[in-house]
Amino acid sequence: MEDQIKSEGKFRYIERGEGKPMIILHGLMGGLSNFKGVTDYFPTKGYQVLIPELPIYDMPMLKTTVKNFAKFLEEFIEFKGLKDVILLGNSLGGHIGLLHTKLFPEMVKALVITGSSGLYESAMGDGYPKRGDYEFIKKKAQDVFYDPEVATKEIVDEVFATVNDRMKLVKTLAIAKSAIRHNMSKDLPHMQTPTCIIWGENDSVTPPNVAKEFHELLPDSELFWIEKCGHAPMMEHPEEFNKILEAWLDKRNF
Repeated sequence: MEDQIKSEGKFRYIERGEGKPMIILHGLMGGLSNFKGVTDYFPTKGYQVLIPELPIYDMPMLKTTVKNFAKFLEEFIEFKGLKDVILLGNSLGGHIGLLHTKLFPEMVKALVITGSSGLYESAMGDGYPKRGDYEFIKKKAQDVFYDPEVATKEIVDEVFATVNDRMKLVKTLAIAKSAIRHNMSKDLPHMQTPTCIIWGENDSVTPPNVAKEFHELLPDSELFWIEKCGHAPMMEHPEEFNKILEAWLDKRNF
């Protein structure tokens, strides 16, 4: 998918299909290809799917915050001239989607979160990291999934490279601290945006009770579970994820 990235202005992104805009927000260690199942499927169903590359390692240190990523997302939406967007975020991407929806509710028609941070404090900063220890990093990457085989060598290599790049590591930790500071438990009850929560029953990064808390706090939310599934349902069970999401969008007429 990397070969399909467009560069315009300060933005790099993938764009597929035409129709209702669906913006996908990747996580801290998540590449754009993590959403291949979604980006292959929804353009055939009348959606314009966009995945902006978030400037996770490109912002100045003091600006490396969840709030600035949410503002970056708003700039991207304005740059593309979009309105009534559907935001879909995994992990940190879910948190960015939630905060963006809080800050710019008029821009967002619907929100989809999966394995999202925003409530659970150790969701991002837990167990970082033993630099240089490939086997430790491999185990950490495998723990993200129910099926460790999903953590391909390519995924492990990418995480290993990130934690062994000093600047990237420092910024990763800065983002983890920012995510803790931006706990959204007090904001969620005031957010009326329809929200679809899709969660892996075996998520060890953001455990199932986190999904239940999101569901309890968000006034207009529905919660769906995927069995034998870890922190990234759209990667581990792409067909089931798409089926749940499509049914929810159809039911809500989005």
